[in-house]
Amino acid sequence: MGLSVKQQVRAQRRAARRAIAATRDLAADGEAIARHTLALADDLAIGPGEVVTAYEALPAEPQTQAVCRALTQRAVHVIVPITLASFDLDWHELDDPDRTPLGLDAVAACRLLLIPGLSVDRHGTRMGQAGGCYDRTLPRARPDAVVVTLLHPGEFLDATLPADRWDQPVDAVVTADGPAWTRHGQRHRP
Repeated sequence: MGLSVKQQVRAQRRAARRAIAATRDLAADGEAIARHTLALADDLAIGPGEVVTAYEALPAEPQTQAVCRALTQRAVHVIVPITLASFDLDWHELDDPDRTPLGLDAVAACRLLLIPGLSVDRHGTRMGQAGGCYDRTLPRARPDAVVVTLLHPGEFLDATLPADRWDQPVDAVVTADGPAWTRHGQRHRP
């Protein structure tokens, strides 16, 4: 049995990610992503005491340490996922060494969600890692939440990505080169 179109594209995007990451200064890119994300947070009036999702990046992913540090320095509460056996996501405070679960609905407190992905197209279709974790989680977000995928330059695509009916669109991407809004996200653009 052959791979579906989506599986083939995911394999291509994973290979592209490895190639891009090998040519980038990931630490410098992480600092640039932090600057661009903070500017976006300013545009959205995300301030002290608010909650923002982020994640702990894998080695080839755009690095998130700088953006998490910058948000925390602004007194924003950063929550990161705990992947459950069901591939749903619980959440814990980034600075909680005990990783105390906050519950599946913790994302409902967030106006800004920073999430991973392999690629995003101009329509807002996000290609993830195939677990469906964020597709389960994003419907719990508040209706005015802005969902942003952190990517490497070259991963925001003009080509249309394949999508299933359960795939949740994203509003924007941030790369080291700056932010870009998807067509889906135009409704949130400040």
